[in-house]
Amino acid sequence: MKTPIVEMDGDEMTRVLWQMVKDKLLLPFVNLKTEYYDLGLLHRNETGDQVTVAAALATKKHGVAVKCATITPNKQRMEEFPQLTRMWSSPNGTIRTVLDGTVFRAPILLDELKPVVRGWTKPITIARHAYGDVYKAGEIITDEPGECSLTFTGESGEVRTVTIAKTSGPAVLQGIHNTEKSIRSFARSCFQFALDTKQNLWFSTKDTISKVYDGRFKDVFDEEYDGYKARFERAGITYFYTLIDDAVARVMRSGGGFIWALKNYDGDVMSDMVSSAFGAIAMMTSVLVSPDGNYEFEAAHGTVTRHYRRYQRGEETSTNPMATIFAWTGALRRRAELDGLADLAAFANKLEAACLDTLSSGIMTTDLVPLTEPGFNARAVTSAEFMDAVATRLIIENGQWII
Repeated sequence: MKTPIVEMDGDEMTRVLWQMVKDKLLLPFVNLKTEYYDLGLLHRNETGDQVTVAAALATKKHGVAVKCATITPNKQRMEEFPQLTRMWSSPNGTIRTVLDGTVFRAPILLDELKPVVRGWTKPITIARHAYGDVYKAGEIITDEPGECSLTFTGESGEVRTVTIAKTSGPAVLQGIHNTEKSIRSFARSCFQFALDTKQNLWFSTKDTISKVYDGRFKDVFDEEYDGYKARFERAGITYFYTLIDDAVARVMRSGGGFIWALKNYDGDVMSDMVSSAFGAIAMMTSVLVSPDGNYEFEAAHGTVTRHYRRYQRGEETSTNPMATIFAWTGALRRRAELDGLADLAAFANKLEAACLDTLSSGIMTTDLVPLTEPGFNARAVTSAEFMDAVATRLIIENGQWII
């Protein structure tokens, strides 16, 4: 390697898997160069969350990052970690605010794992807007009657106010926002990704209810599509908009093989639905692509707290590492593309193939065994055993030792 990858460590069971992947599947084969940032919850707290900002800025400098799953604290986590000085915001939200762009998530397919939705014969890629909405919301809770207003004060001095609610008692209130620049970069990223992958693009919001906020998303997509329409026609692909409730019904009846663009929260939820229906949340790739060409790869799932509790008791766990492995291979492949390292790209491809071959041989983690086709001889193993089996396939090729 010539240029480092920005490495963002995380929390709980995924942090354990993170180190295991490096020890068993990367360091024996790659002269790995990374710029390391500890995004574990307690270290974020110690640095006032500045480590997260620093990691995002490093990504802008080096162009490629790989991130472990992290904890976003809620009330329960505040009780679990009394040393926390505040309920820190989502590190993913902070990183996406710095980088902007779009998160593309797609299932990792395996012939032995058939989708729950039997009509899905091709992957569905979720394109998730990566800025704003509830992830940058301002919130208030009140225990008395009152009135809530949204006020905008322009630099020109213009003031506009709209009444949000008049409450007769306790209430919770939330204000969200987005920016024209971010919405347009989201649209452009989606159109370009559709052209690059030659897939049809769907976009859905709820502009019948949110006529201004969601309506602006729809209008921007329509405006931006004008610049891509001719290229879409030449590529033989299509773009269309529909309400999100109609889109959900269409998706369930579809055969897959398209990109589904969604606002931030909608994309968060629907990517979990799509990945679970295709197999498991741990069987999905996720990459944030910024408008200026920076890439941040991550696992789309959480920190697997339940397994971590077992690990803390000294028990072996069978936690699926596929999304974490594929985050690393995606980052290595992108680094190879930027630096012209054919051997590094070949290794990333081979590691992915070794993972899929291991699964196809029937060696898999507990979450996948019940999802296999009837008659398939699947055997549940621990995370370490699964990675050892993958490592063996990297070492041995056509019966010959290659290292």
